[in-house]
Amino acid sequence: MSEITASLVKELRELTGAGMMDCKKALAETKADLEAAVDWLRKKGLSAAAKKSGRQAAEGLVGMSCEGSKGALVEVNAETDFVGRNEQFQAFVKDVAKLAIGAQGDIEALKKATYPGSNKTVEEQLTHLIATIGENMSLRRVAAVEVSPGVVVPYMHSATAPGLGRIGVLVALESAAPADKLEALGKQIAMHIAANNPASLTVAELDPAAVERERAIFKDQALASGKPAEFVDKMIEGRLRKFYEEVVLEEQAFIMDGKTPVKEIIATQAKDLGQPIKLVGFVRFGLGEGIEKVQTDFAAEVAAQLKS
Repeated sequence: MSEITASLVKELRELTGAGMMDCKKALAETKADLEAAVDWLRKKGLSAAAKKSGRQAAEGLVGMSCEGSKGALVEVNAETDFVGRNEQFQAFVKDVAKLAIGAQGDIEALKKATYPGSNKTVEEQLTHLIATIGENMSLRRVAAVEVSPGVVVPYMHSATAPGLGRIGVLVALESAAPADKLEALGKQIAMHIAANNPASLTVAELDPAAVERERAIFKDQALASGKPAEFVDKMIEGRLRKFYEEVVLEEQAFIMDGKTPVKEIIATQAKDLGQPIKLVGFVRFGLGEGIEKVQTDFAAEVAAQLKS
């Protein structure tokens, strides 16, 4: 059995945030195996990693990975943007993005996958990272795309490091056209998606409830205008077309010229290359989107603690 030294106890405390006596007991139970001791504390609920799980994590990184005609995006959240610059955290996000291709968009399968160079799962490695860095973290979401024949084109906006950043986009183009031409087109479309954040690829793929909500609003506006009833339906349809142009990728004006619909840009490129090109899908992850960030008053928090 290895000796349980003061420095080993100190290292375990720094990794887990657990009490000194608990760390000594964990090392004794695991024969001074540091990694096993971390797991022992976690199983007993004594690791601070478990206590951090209630803290909001809306920062972090989006990671992307592509292998030929396959690609994946992941979002891993942390509490502060400082962690996004941490090398350990960045390495974790890169590794998980690579594993995500095999998980095919299944987040539970990804969590259970074996983390590279260890005998831990991705989920266990994340817990270990929480204890090491000292912030709550979460693997929030994953998506994967695949196309054949054709290319999956990645684009990272506001990149922190290669394949890591705040807005990640994957574009899947199905075509037998030359890969370099498809990649150039896909890059421009991906940049457009990063900037315009379309809600869907086509009108048919829009959420029907969202369309009906807009239709109801436009109807009320049309009726309130005082125009004759025979014009109301035309007004509604005209405003719906405008709505589609704002939120549907194929209908949006291409960011490069500000006027040509994206679907026409693709059709023109297909004609020029002499091969059909089909935009079969896209994924866009914006870091922290959809998370309602808690606004805290630090001065009020300190005052409350002084009163307690």
